[in-house]
Amino acid sequence: MATAPKTLAKMMIRAAYDKMAEDIVLLNLKKISSYTDYLVILSAGSDTHARTIADHLRERFKKKDVILHVEGYESGNWILIDCFTVVVHIFRPDVREYYGLEKFWGDAEREEFPDGL
Repeated sequence: MATAPKTLAKMMIRAAYDKMAEDIVLLNLKKISSYTDYLVILSAGSDTHARTIADHLRERFKKKDVILHVEGYESGNWILIDCFTVVVHIFRPDVREYYGLEKFWGDAEREEFPDGL
């Protein structure tokens, strides 16, 4: 049985927080986009930290067979993990600020997780 999108998003948040992800935000796009249901946006202190978080998510969810595609892993500036109903964006803080996805999706319902779940 498939995991509900919001449940999957929160599982991703918990797993990212396990690897010290920072400034975690969940955006609900269900009413405003056909692209995905939820975006998880978070910051990592360095390229290496971003890859560590991505590795942890890939390993943790490999058994659940939910990760469809990963982009940006080599550079580590912005790693995108596409799980179809949930897309995780792992940014270095300067790159996150530059692209401003939270502003772009400003109409989305927003939940912040400063201390994980």
